[in-house]
Amino acid sequence: MAKIDKHICIIGAGTAGIMLANKLANKFEVTVIDPAKDHYYQPGFLFMPFGRYKAEQLRKSTTKLVNKRANLIAEKVANIDFQNKKLATDSGTDISFDVLVVATGTRTDPSMTEGLLGDGWQKNVFDFYNPDGAEKLHDALKDFKQGTLAIQIMDMPIKCPVAPLEFTFLADDYFKKRGIRENITIKYITPLSGAFTKPVASAKFGHMLEERKIELVSDFYTEKVVETENKVVCFDGREVIYDLLVTVPVNVGSDLMRKTDIVNDLGFVEVNHGSLQSAKYPFVFAVGDAADLPTSKAGSVAHFEVDTLAENIPRFLEGKELEESFDGHSNCFVEMGGGKALLLDFNYQTQPYEGTFPFPGVGPMKLLQPSRVNHWGKLAFRFIYWWMLLPGRKIPFINAQMSLKGKKIIES
Repeated sequence: MAKIDKHICIIGAGTAGIMLANKLANKFEVTVIDPAKDHYYQPGFLFMPFGRYKAEQLRKSTTKLVNKRANLIAEKVANIDFQNKKLATDSGTDISFDVLVVATGTRTDPSMTEGLLGDGWQKNVFDFYNPDGAEKLHDALKDFKQGTLAIQIMDMPIKCPVAPLEFTFLADDYFKKRGIRENITIKYITPLSGAFTKPVASAKFGHMLEERKIELVSDFYTEKVVETENKVVCFDGREVIYDLLVTVPVNVGSDLMRKTDIVNDLGFVEVNHGSLQSAKYPFVFAVGDAADLPTSKAGSVAHFEVDTLAENIPRFLEGKELEESFDGHSNCFVEMGGGKALLLDFNYQTQPYEGTFPFPGVGPMKLLQPSRVNHWGKLAFRFIYWWMLLPGRKIPFINAQMSLKGKKIIES
């Protein structure tokens, strides 16, 4: 197939950037810019503290994942000149583009919370959103036999908003299997008013936390961590004492994008929620965690967004009206411990409800209900990720737009 003489530049070779490059590279000139030599299956970080995976089991070379027809540049982008449609890498190379796609993701920034990076950091205060933190937390959990474990979300939005809940449920199961659960108090601290962002699922998760004797500490907006006293302090004066703190630091956009005029206060690109086109420059799009959208920052969301951009970028280059086809669809497994998982399926307008997935009335997966089938689906997704999702292949029976079929809708 002859390529169309238009240049699409993608900043970032994370999940969204690689998927989009692999979908477009056979038709357009595509350049992907990212200094990272390795690409990680990030959902696996959740399991590392509990000994299921090692970092090397979750890692592949970036060059092996990107379509050979795309030009992969292993450098950082130093600056972007939107007015002249070009950017410069840190080596001084200038690259012009017709379309720029921001796929720079999100990262945790513990420095944004007073006291978090004190002497307790990676001693009795940990995160698990990167392989180093997850590995060190694994060692800490092995030695933890009694006291208070606090799992804390600093602020929203965060990458994979169910991950802290999953960690909490897995920790409960982990301590039960070791026969020490009765010696450990578990607290789940969140700035949300409930356990999750959506009311129906939040009520469900809240009940599950209560069943497991896990204390939900809600509406907790963290002011600071006082590591000398092992306590987390809320702006309203409340305090939570911990022996082991597992935190999700504030999530922010990339340093590069935070220097531009197309992002919000946290550095996420402001886009049309349906078309993913920049609100400021029509030739700029954002995809994945880098986009400022009222939906989850998750791999499934990036997958569905890529389907929209694979249609909209060619339409833009052809001068056609864009489709506002992305509906905020998010589909994610939630590990519950005990070899079971729960499945959520929702979008901008529709909450996660009970039902069956992907086939109405048949399943085999259950929505908003723990099951072993869902658990095996979660584990199998690692292989789907490498062999179907990243290469840009169609996943059978999974549509980019959410379907109401098979869902038990609760009228509000």
